[in-house]
Amino acid sequence: MAVVVSDFQIVRPQFESTHLATLEWIVKAHTQAEEQYCLQKNLPFNKTEFSEELKKELFRVGCKPGDIQKRGHELPDFLHENWDQMQVYQLNCYPQGVGLRVRQELHRKYTDSVFDKFYPTEALQPDDLIHVSCTGYTAPSGAQKLVSKRNWGTTTYVTHAYHMGCYASIPACRMAEGFLQKEKKRIDIVHTELCAFHFNPLLHSREQLVAQSLFADGYIKYSLTRKKEPHNKSALKILAIYEEIIPDSLDAMQWFIADWGFQLVLSKEIPAFIAKNVKNYLLQLCVRAGCDLQEMLDEALFAIHPGGPKILDYIQKIFQLRDEQLFFSREILKQYGNISSATLPYMWEAICADPAVAEKTKVISLAFGPGLTIAGMLGEKEV
Repeated sequence: MAVVVSDFQIVRPQFESTHLATLEWIVKAHTQAEEQYCLQKNLPFNKTEFSEELKKELFRVGCKPGDIQKRGHELPDFLHENWDQMQVYQLNCYPQGVGLRVRQELHRKYTDSVFDKFYPTEALQPDDLIHVSCTGYTAPSGAQKLVSKRNWGTTTYVTHAYHMGCYASIPACRMAEGFLQKEKKRIDIVHTELCAFHFNPLLHSREQLVAQSLFADGYIKYSLTRKKEPHNKSALKILAIYEEIIPDSLDAMQWFIADWGFQLVLSKEIPAFIAKNVKNYLLQLCVRAGCDLQEMLDEALFAIHPGGPKILDYIQKIFQLRDEQLFFSREILKQYGNISSATLPYMWEAICADPAVAEKTKVISLAFGPGLTIAGMLGEKEV
C-alpha cells in the first residue's frame, strides 16, 4: 500500500535571533553562571579571562555563523542580559538555570498554544494524531487536550512518540503507515521541539558548547494518507522505511533527564560508528525500496539530519555526493538551526514546495539518534 506525506504546516517560534547574536549571548550566560557559582562556593574567579577563553573555545568547536544564520526561540531570555528577569536562565540565583519543573511548565504552555494554532475550530479532524517531542512532556499532553477541546475524543486516537531525539520523524511515519493499514484515512503528525529550554550555562565542556551552538526551537505538522489529496500540490510517496541499531554503540549518544533539564551526551566515536555502518545501512534501505544503490547515489536528493555541518561533510565524503544533492540539508540548517525531530520534516516541506525539484525525484532521508540508531526513509516526489 502506497502512503504519501503531505499537507505540511509550519508554525515558527515567536522570536528569532541571528546565530552570531546567540553565540555572543551564550558566552555571557556561561560567564555569568560561572561567576555566580564561584561566589556561592567562595572560589576565585577572573571574569575577563574566563569570558575570553570560553568565547575562543565556543567559536572554535561550535557551529559557525556561516553554517547557521538564525535560530528561532520561544523564550525571550535570549534577547537580553537582565538575568533576574529571565524565564529560565535566572543565573543570579540559579547558575544552571531554573529547575526542570519550571522548564516543563513553560513547555506545556507553549505546546498547548501551538496545537491550537495548528488546529483552529474549523480544522479537519484526523483519524489519528501522533505527537512527537524529545524536549518536554506533560499528561494530559497538548495533543490530548486538543482532542478533548474539539470533542474528537471518541474518533481520534492520540499516540505519543517521545524521547527518540533527532530521528523521531522516521518511526513516527512508520507508526502512521501501520495505522493506515487499519482502514484509517488520515494520520497527522505534530512535532513540538523546544530545544533552547535545555541549555545549562554551567556546563562548559566541548560537547555542551557544540550542542548549544546548534539547537533551536521549531514546530511542524503534516499528514500521511493512502494517496495525494487533490488540494496538495505535491507530496512524498514513501517507498521504504528502515531503522537499525548499531551494535556496541549504546554509550555513543545519550539524551537523559537531569535535575535542571534534559542533557545531551555525545561520544567522539560517533563518526567512526557511522563510517563503519552507514554504507551497508543505505544498501539495505535501497533493497527494501527496490532501488539500485548506485543509481540513488548518482541521482537522489539527500535529506540528512544536520547533527552539525560536519555530519553533512562526512556523509558527502563517504558517498561522494554532489553539493546540489545536499542542498536542502544545508539550507534548512542555515535557516533554522538543528530543531531536533522537526528538522527532517522541514526538509520534506521545502522539497515538496520547490518547483525546481521534479516529479519522481527520489529523496533519501537519514537521521541518527540514541541507540546508536540509524533511521531512514526513501521517498519519491509526487506532483
